[in-house]
Amino acid sequence: MKVLLRILVTAVLVLLIARNMQGVVLQNGIQTSFIVAVVLGLLNLIVKPVLILLTLPVTLVTLGLFLLVINAGIILLSTKLVSGFHVDSFGTALLFSIILSVSQSLLFRLLNESKE
Repeated sequence: MKVLLRILVTAVLVLLIARNMQGVVLQNGIQTSFIVAVVLGLLNLIVKPVLILLTLPVTLVTLGLFLLVINAGIILLSTKLVSGFHVDSFGTALLFSIILSVSQSLLFRLLNESKE
């Protein structure tokens, strides 16, 4: 149940961000945003830990800021995997990932507090 809620929240956020951000195209609205949410979840579960491990020295030297680059790369990879989802540039992907991460953190915290 928790996973479905996280996918739903992510899908809604992807839809809202895409509608309000230039350089992000999301065709077919909510359907594509659900697919993007699932793909992002899988990439974050499978690919991201490998990338973090491979880039650990750079991440340590940059005090963790390189994780933003990894997040942007995950967004760009998802655009290759999901038809109907496109991000124009690396900078746009970076901004998209920051907005998505902050929004997810806030909403997940609010949802967890409301359950307690």
